[in-house]
Amino acid sequence: MVRKKHGAEQIVAILRQIEVELANHKSTGQACKEAGITQQTPYRWRKEYGGLKLEQARRLKALEKENNRLRRLVTASLVQSTNATASAGSASHTRVLYSRSWR
Repeated sequence: MVRKKHGAEQIVAILRQIEVELANHKSTGQACKEAGITQQTPYRWRKEYGGLKLEQARRLKALEKENNRLRRLVTASLVQSTNATASAGSASHTRVLYSRSWR
């Protein structure tokens, strides 16, 4: 099954369409089928986008995109500085970090 990637504008529009259909006494399943999404999707979208307006949803997506870009930059910088300090220091002074806690 091909997975669609809906934009913020499309998500807000579909959520509004589903709310109108639910107000017209349609079931959630029928409204979702007409919108071309699964029944669980509007609940997940409503949790994320809630009562956002179109412009707010666009801003949210832009901020999430910028946040991901900045995280990648920080990670790359950390890796680069770790590599530089590891190559500059002696083997007896290097410290190994584990992601799991050992008991």
